[in-house]
Amino acid sequence: MSGQRATEGEITAEAGAHEPKLGDQAPLKLEHFLPYQLNLVSSLVSQALSRVYVQRYNIGVPEWRVLVTLGQYGVMTGKAIGAHTHMHKTKVSRAVAQLERRKLVTRRTNREDLREAFLALTPAGRAVYAELAPRAIDFMERLVQVVAAPDRGAFDRAMADLTRRSTELVAETERKET
Repeated sequence: MSGQRATEGEITAEAGAHEPKLGDQAPLKLEHFLPYQLNLVSSLVSQALSRVYVQRYNIGVPEWRVLVTLGQYGVMTGKAIGAHTHMHKTKVSRAVAQLERRKLVTRRTNREDLREAFLALTPAGRAVYAELAPRAIDFMERLVQVVAAPDRGAFDRAMADLTRRSTELVAETERKET
């Protein structure tokens, strides 16, 4: 085979000589593994949705989440944003710094706890949120069209149940680690 391209059959035969070929007999098939399926859908949705805000506003996923969270709730601390979005505090901090540089977010020190700051959208940030929200909602509506209208209630309940159960599993694994 040196100097020549191997055929698919040769590669398969060579691989098969070293490892058992399980195929359909494999106990775990990635494409049927729910955590992988959820991650795949999440990744694809994020890629598609990010085109809505990356191209127009040049912001990434963490900045998008901070901006939308502040658009929804008004004033929050970085810690509260992290809890709401399930983002690590470092990622929230970097996103806030980026949005501050772009004059989309303002920071006001908490006089009762100087380690903490209250974050809010600036008028420019509110304008971006007001422009982005309908586009994001349109994207969501186009996405959910694949779920038949009579099934949407069950779908929403399943999503809520999976989120709740995942939260429980995270807490359970954290308890085991301590």
